[in-house]
Amino acid sequence: MRTITRKQIESKLRTINLPRFDLIVAIANDGIKPAEILKKHLSIPVETLYLNYRDERNRPIRDEPELTRPFKEIKDKNILIVDSISKTGKTLEKAKHILKNNSIKTFVINGKADYSLFDYEECIDWDW
Repeated sequence: MRTITRKQIESKLRTINLPRFDLIVAIANDGIKPAEILKKHLSIPVETLYLNYRDERNRPIRDEPELTRPFKEIKDKNILIVDSISKTGKTLEKAKHILKNNSIKTFVINGKADYSLFDYEECIDWDW
């Protein structure tokens, strides 16, 4: 298991040139802390999208991510979808489908996305 600290995240984030976004959409629960860090960095609002696919031990409990709380419709915005990790991409794809009436980019701390800070295979231990 690898530990990634908030300080490492903030340091690596300063090396990425992100374009202007209107809104960050955090995927709950694991995307909330990274979205808070990005909110501070980008000075834009955050909305939370509650999608559930895995349990607390990161094991899939559903075939596909499911929306577990209602989410208001958003249109014609430049959105950055944020999660902590993307292994299969299923959660990011579901979020992109929900927000399909917008211009969308994805961001993760670890894994594959439009913007990713790290791409480690092993599990991550966050310091939050």
